Amino acid sequence: MKPLLLASLITCAFTPFTSAEPEPEPNPRKGGPIELGPDDKPEFPDPPKGFDVKRDAIPHGSVEMVEYDSKSVGTRRKMSVYTPPGYVKERKYPVLYLLHGIGGDETEWQRFANPEVILDNLIADGKAEPMIVVMPNGRAQKDDRATGDIYSHAPAFEKFEKDLLEDVIPFIEKKYSVKTDREHRGLAGLSMGGGQSLNFGLGNLDRFAWIGAFSPAPNTKQPQQLVPDPSKTTREIKLLWLSCGNKDGLIRISRGVHDYLKEKKVPHHWSVDGFAHDTPEWKSAFYHFSQLVFR
Repeated sequence: MKPLLLASLITCAFTPFTSAEPEPEPNPRKGGPIELGPDDKPEFPDPPKGFDVKRDAIPHGSVEMVEYDSKSVGTRRKMSVYTPPGYVKERKYPVLYLLHGIGGDETEWQRFANPEVILDNLIADGKAEPMIVVMPNGRAQKDDRATGDIYSHAPAFEKFEKDLLEDVIPFIEKKYSVKTDREHRGLAGLSMGGGQSLNFGLGNLDRFAWIGAFSPAPNTKQPQQLVPDPSKTTREIKLLWLSCGNKDGLIRISRGVHDYLKEKKVPHHWSVDGFAHDTPEWKSAFYHFSQLVFR
C-alpha cells in the first residue's frame, strides 16, 4: 500500500457509532477544520421522530446470519441478510448490498443503525420497495475481525471487490429469490463502506445501477477515476447518492466527488445535514436513500 494512502487512512479517524458531538477544536483524526460551501446543505429534512423505533402493529422482516465459502479469500465467511415482511420464494426481490465502516463487521449496521426496523416502517407506510438487504464483512482477509490496528486492514477492504462480485453475489442469488439484473441490484455503505460503494459500484456499472455513499472515507478514489466517462455514467446510473454531516471533517472527500459530478452534469443527490461522522448521520442517510432505491 502506498504510504500516503495508509497515512490518510490512519488520520481519517473513523469514529465508532456514537451520537456524541465532536470536539469543538479541529481534530486531525477527524480530517481537520471544516469549511462548508454553498452546495453543502440538506436536500431532505431530518427523519421524523420514531422512524427507527420498532412498531408492533406492522409486519416485520427478519435478519439471519449466513455463511458462504469465499474462494477469493480462501475461507468460510459470514454475512447478515434482511428479508422483508412477507418474503416468499414465489416472488423475486431487488437486492441492496450494504457495507460497514473500517471498525465494523457483518453485524455493525444491525447492532447500531437498525436498518431492518427502518425498512419495516418504510415498507409498511408504502415509502420503500420490499427488498433484500445483504450486510457482508467488507474486510476480505482470513481473520476478518475488527481487532488490533484496524487501519492496517485497509488493503483487505480494497480486495473485497473480488469477494463481493465473485462470491457474495452468486451465493445470494442462489440462496434467495432475487432479481439478478443490474437494475435491481444496489450498493451502499458508510465511511470506509461508502468509499467501497463508490469504487466498486461506479467501477462496475454493468452490475450495479443504484449506488449510495454515506460520508465516504479517504479510500474513495479520485472523482476522475470514479467517473472517467461522465456520459456513460449518466446513461447507466439509476441513482447516485452522496451525503455527509456538516460536522464531519471528512466532508471534503464526498464534496470533491459532488463538485466533479456537478461540473460534468452527472445526475446525483448531494445532501449535507447537521450530523457528524456518527450513527445519526448514517441512520438519516439510510432512511432517505431507502425511499429512492429501486423506485
